[in-house]
Amino acid sequence: MEHRVCFRIPHRKGGYAVRRSTRDMALITLAMLNVFTLTAGVILARMLPPRLALLKPVTVAARPAALARPVLGGATGGPLPTSSGLNTALAGPLSSPALGPGVAALVADAAGTTIYGRNAGEMTTPASTEKIATAIAALDVLGPGAQFRTRVVGAPGGEIVLVGGGDPTLTAGPAPASDYPQPASLKDLAAQTARTLKAQNRRRVQLGYDTSLYTGPGMAPGWPESYVTSGDVTQISALEVDQGRLTAAGAPEDADDPVNFRPRSADPVGVAVSAFKAFLTGDGITVTGSPAAAAAPTRAPLLGSVGSPALSAIVEWMMLESNNVIAENLARHVAIAMGEPASFAGAATAETAALHRLGARNVRLADGSGLSPDDQITPESLVRLLAAASSPAHAALRPAITGLPVAGFSGTLSAGQSVFGAIGGAARGVVRAKTGNLSTVAALAGFANDRDGRLLIFVFNASNVPKAADLQTAADTINSAAAAVAACGCR
Repeated sequence: MEHRVCFRIPHRKGGYAVRRSTRDMALITLAMLNVFTLTAGVILARMLPPRLALLKPVTVAARPAALARPVLGGATGGPLPTSSGLNTALAGPLSSPALGPGVAALVADAAGTTIYGRNAGEMTTPASTEKIATAIAALDVLGPGAQFRTRVVGAPGGEIVLVGGGDPTLTAGPAPASDYPQPASLKDLAAQTARTLKAQNRRRVQLGYDTSLYTGPGMAPGWPESYVTSGDVTQISALEVDQGRLTAAGAPEDADDPVNFRPRSADPVGVAVSAFKAFLTGDGITVTGSPAAAAAPTRAPLLGSVGSPALSAIVEWMMLESNNVIAENLARHVAIAMGEPASFAGAATAETAALHRLGARNVRLADGSGLSPDDQITPESLVRLLAAASSPAHAALRPAITGLPVAGFSGTLSAGQSVFGAIGGAARGVVRAKTGNLSTVAALAGFANDRDGRLLIFVFNASNVPKAADLQTAADTINSAAAAVAACGCR
C-alpha cells in the first residue's frame, strides 16, 4: 500500500496572500532555472570536441528511405529442399521392412507442388487421414458457422416428439465446465421443454422420438461389430449422446474422453431417449407409457431446442482426437446439403463430389471416418486438399488445419493417445498432422517446417503393414520420416 505525504500551508482569510506568495516563489524558481541552464550550456559547448560541430541537424526526407515489407509476405523461409535431398533423407525410414510393400509418400511445397514422390498416385487405404477429406468437405459445403439442432416439438393427442438433428457432440447431462467446446445437452433441452409445458398447464405427456434425418444401416461396409465393443465407434444415428461412450456403470459419460475404450452403447437411440425421459421427470413432467418412434408433424409447435457448437469447433475436436462418430455425422450432413440420402452410401457420393470440386479426384469412400478398409485415396489427393485448406483463397477451410495435432504436444500425436504418440526429435512441436491406423495400415498426413523454415506438406502411407504386431514399429518409422522432413535442409 502506498504511503502519502501531505504539506499544509497556513490559511489566511480569503486565501489571497497564500496564492500570491506561491506565485512569486514559482516565478523566482523558474528564473533561476533559466539562468542555470544557459550557463551550463555555454560551459558544455566549450568542453565538447570540435568534431561534434560537424553533426547535421535532423531533417525529414523528401521521399521514403525504405519500403516496409508485409509481415509473413511472399517469403516462406530459405530455399526449398530438392528431390534428391529428400530422397536421401527418406531412404532409410521408408525402406523399413515394418512398412511392408507399396509404401506411398509425397512431399510438396505449400502450394501443393510435388518435390518428392513415391507411389504418390496410387490408391491407398487412408485410415483416419481420411478425416482431412471429411473435414474439408463439410467446411466447404456447410460453412464453418453451421450448427446442428436437437428439438422437441408438440404433436396431436398430447404427445411430444424428441427430434434428432444429427448433433454428434450432444451430451446427456452437462459436460464438465473445462471441456471445450461446450456441447449442448439433453438436460438443458428437457428443462426448456418442461418450462414450456408448465406454461401451458401441461404436466403429463407421451414421449415419441424421431430419428428419420438419417437413413440406412448404422454400420458401414467393412465395419466389424468389434468396432463397437472395442470403443472405436457406435452405430450412427441422428439421435445419440456422448458418441455412445459409457461409464463403467453403463451410463452416458457426459465428458469428452478419447481414451475411453470401454464398449460403446449398442443402442445409442435408446440411451438418449431414456436420459431425456429421466430429465423431464426430474423437472416435474410425468411421461406416460413407454417412449416410441414417431414422425414429427410438419410445422409442429416448438417446445425446446438446443444447438451444437459451430462446425469450425466441431471439426477441430474431430481432428484433434480422431473422433469417428463426429466424422460420420459430418459426412451425412454433407449428403443432406447436397441432396443425397443421409446414409453411408449417400454421404460417400456427396463427399466425393465436394472433394472433386477442390481438385481431389482420386477418392473412393465407403464411410466418412476412414474406419473402413474399403476407403481409397491417393496421397496426391490428400496433398491437394491440405494445400487448398492452407490457401488464402479457401479461408473457410482453415479449421481443418488448426485442428491438426501438434507433434509431442496435442491430440493423437501426444504420448499415449495413439500409436504415433511417441513422435519426437526434429518433429516435436514442428509437425502438425493427422494420424491414421487400422490393424495393418499406418498413415500420417500434414505439415512441417523444415530446417530452413520452409512450410512443406507431406503424406506417408503404409497400407500393407505385414501384420498387426508390426503396427507400432510401422508408426514409429513413419514418425521418423516426418522428423526427417522437419530436420531437412536437403539440397
